[in-house]
Amino acid sequence: MSSQTTTPQDSAPGVIPAAPWRVKALSVLPDFRLAVTFQDGTSGFVDLSSLTSSRDPGVFAPLTDPHEFEKAYLELGVVTWPGGADLDPAWMYERVREGKTWSVPL
Repeated sequence: MSSQTTTPQDSAPGVIPAAPWRVKALSVLPDFRLAVTFQDGTSGFVDLSSLTSSRDPGVFAPLTDPHEFEKAYLELGVVTWPGGADLDPAWMYERVREGKTWSVPL
């Protein structure tokens, strides 16, 4: 099941996440993957499937449940989940630009 989030969900009045590495669109894809588009139009995929086999996923542990993973949303251009887990958008941007798919190292 795919869900989509765009910047209108961001909720800080007067703050516009305009840096090129801020995420402006997010789609949750099957198999613990995300499709992301950044402010400058760069787009690609983020593969977090390694979470399901990690011995110690730390703050990402709740995301090994597909229903929790699907709750991803954007907050000021950052991919975030309830409970505080998020992905560094600048690092994600650089990796996506290099190869269009970024696998999260754990």
